Amino acid sequence: MRILIVEDAADLAEAIAARLGRVGMACDLAGDVETAEDFFAVQRYDAAVLDINLPDGTGTELLRQLRARGDRTPVLMLTAQFSVDDRVGALDLGADDYLVKPFDQRELEARLRALTRRNNEQKRDVICLGPLSYWPSSQTAEISGDRLDLTRREAALLGLLLRQVGQVLSKDRLYEGLFAFSEMDVGLNAIELYIARLRKKISGSGVAIQTQRGFGYRICEDD
Repeated sequence: MRILIVEDAADLAEAIAARLGRVGMACDLAGDVETAEDFFAVQRYDAAVLDINLPDGTGTELLRQLRARGDRTPVLMLTAQFSVDDRVGALDLGADDYLVKPFDQRELEARLRALTRRNNEQKRDVICLGPLSYWPSSQTAEISGDRLDLTRREAALLGLLLRQVGQVLSKDRLYEGLFAFSEMDVGLNAIELYIARLRKKISGSGVAIQTQRGFGYRICEDD
């Protein structure tokens, strides 16, 4: 899961990114509208967190521009403003949710998960494939009731694959979902390493991660 955080208070943005990073969300940070636009131009996101007051404009104007060009990225507005008019105005522009500062980071995390679930049209609390069960909210998995010992990155990778069961996801797409721009020193071949580790942990379960040479990977039940 990849999130864009548009917030000019660097300490707050970094704290949010650190918190979300611990639960498997790759975060890019933009301190102003211009940087955010540059990110949106080259990267797709599972959700975005937009502060309203930014050095070179407003998050609401950025939201207006996104929706005007058909970008439906789920957006949570983050601001110290709290009037009903502010909230209604942001929602009318196409915001999906609204959180007022100060806030509990656990609530922000929960709201982002809810937004991405709705966007993926995934209403279930658990995703099942054969004997494999995966809980997106906690990024935990079990095989026939036995808990899988997954690292944060392995769990995030499993979630990406399970949300698109049977579909081939390219190495680039998986990389985008796991690593932020600040982690670009990590090579694309890291995906092969995580795929290999995940395969080993689900080996013999009746669920397999198949390689479609030249295209990518997909998860499915063994034939």
